[in-house]
Amino acid sequence: MTKKNVHWAAAGDVNAFFGLMLDNIADLLLTIGLLATVFKFPTTFAIQHMAPGTAIGVFVGDLAFFIMALALARRTGRNDVTAMPLGLDTPSTFGMVFFVLGPAFNHAQHILQLSEQEAAVYTWHIGICSIVISGLFKVLCAFGSGWIRKFIPRAGLLGSLAAVALVLISFLPFVESLHYPVVGMTALAIILTTLVARIGLPKQIPGAFAALIIAGGIYYLMDGLGILGAPHEEMPFDPREGLLPSGWLAVFQFGWLAQFGDALHYLPIVIPFALGTVIGGIDCVESAAAVGDEYDTNRVIFVEAIATLVAGLCGGVIQTTPYIGHPAYKAMGGRSAYVLATAIFVGGAGTLGYFGYLYWLVPKSTVFPILVFIGLEITAQSFLATKKKHYAAVSLACVPALAALVLVFVDDAQGQYMGQAAQLMEAVNSLPADTAGLDNLKSSAETIQSISQGNFFGPLGVKLQTLRMLSGGFILTSLMWASALAMIIDRRLLTAAGFFALCGLFALFGLIHSPLPGSPVVLPWAVDDFPATAAGQTPVYMLAAYLCAAGVLVLFHFCRLEEGPPTESLDDWEETT
Repeated sequence: MTKKNVHWAAAGDVNAFFGLMLDNIADLLLTIGLLATVFKFPTTFAIQHMAPGTAIGVFVGDLAFFIMALALARRTGRNDVTAMPLGLDTPSTFGMVFFVLGPAFNHAQHILQLSEQEAAVYTWHIGICSIVISGLFKVLCAFGSGWIRKFIPRAGLLGSLAAVALVLISFLPFVESLHYPVVGMTALAIILTTLVARIGLPKQIPGAFAALIIAGGIYYLMDGLGILGAPHEEMPFDPREGLLPSGWLAVFQFGWLAQFGDALHYLPIVIPFALGTVIGGIDCVESAAAVGDEYDTNRVIFVEAIATLVAGLCGGVIQTTPYIGHPAYKAMGGRSAYVLATAIFVGGAGTLGYFGYLYWLVPKSTVFPILVFIGLEITAQSFLATKKKHYAAVSLACVPALAALVLVFVDDAQGQYMGQAAQLMEAVNSLPADTAGLDNLKSSAETIQSISQGNFFGPLGVKLQTLRMLSGGFILTSLMWASALAMIIDRRLLTAAGFFALCGLFALFGLIHSPLPGSPVVLPWAVDDFPATAAGQTPVYMLAAYLCAAGVLVLFHFCRLEEGPPTESLDDWEETT
């Protein structure tokens, strides 16, 4: 095969483009919307300064992955190579908004006594520094990522991927789709029929496009007749404010370097999120290999790192990461054109500013079912590419992600009331000292404000704190737990004990199981910083717990009192259907 015969575009790229592009656009709008609604951050500033650089990071990363896919196709002589997808990291979006950008904005206004505009600039500079640090950290990680992939069993790599796919990528968009159930279920039925069952439409119309047109038509028809049911979701900003942004060009004056020292205070938040995308990127390479596309792990992570670094240097505030949808996009029939189209479209959306109009025009209930399919396809592929005897390990990996799912809604609720709680506290503090019942009122206001800031109380608080501990670094936890169980199933008990011991080390410094809001890295001796509800779940306790688990496996290794039936017999199971 000659180079000119490489088929890098196919009809399936249309479906894949809609899935990848809309996911990125949603994250851009999520960043702006959360900052505006929760922290009263000026939307015009966010659109003019933060969005362009963030989108440029996606442009650079997806363009690089497009080139890598062409190179792989030419090297292998194949026409079915699917490019790795890249986009904005959704967990980091929440993390950066609630635990870096938002707090920095409040700090600038209330502690540094800056004006709204000055506080916005300060916050932007903190975000730039954080993303640049993330990019540099990931550059260092890129050189050892290939070794990690060789060392970690496939059940661990794909198990953590299945956890994210099923619990977050499928479930959360499904909830959004049912906001308008008639529209959402219609789109979902089309997606499941065309993309899961592979039942074609006339004229080979792409399923995602058909879902968008048909379900979108139903949406606007019901809206015109006044029978839509739920009210319209308000736009967090005027789309016209985003056209042709120019404020972001101030990043090249490098004034943000003055806030580099202040940004270091947020490293305990920033580094775990960066590490999470590295682990997720390694998982993505393994999932691509499982469906036949073998990419170099170090290069993939290096591209991710450079894309994040470029985003920061251009004023972006959200890091990029390889998306876990490669098997799904391949199942759609996508090749490489979809990432090239996404790079151009998202890059243009940020630098030209038209993404707001797209979000305003296209109902989310018509496109989010695509993400439901992507999550289902990745989950199915994770099991299909894993040995049958390791299915339990893949299933175990989903448990920490369930905790993270609960915390998504808890943190969202707390974030929505954070600003109102602060206003309540200010109002109470402004009351005259002789106001009747002022002490009780002030105590109640302090409790409400503390809850809005992520602190829990009472019996329910203990349960929520346990969920927070379990969700901290959940991707890494899923990977380690699934790897340990796979080793146990294979009777490699000392190796499994090593995984548990490593979990203990990670927990000691908060890389997993951090007891603090935002899951920052912690110092194990800083017990005064831990909430009272985490009294039995401090890093020292978690270290002891994992060492005990490792000790049990060591005892089993040296004192095998009774040998059970070999688990390898599970490989001989036959389907009964």
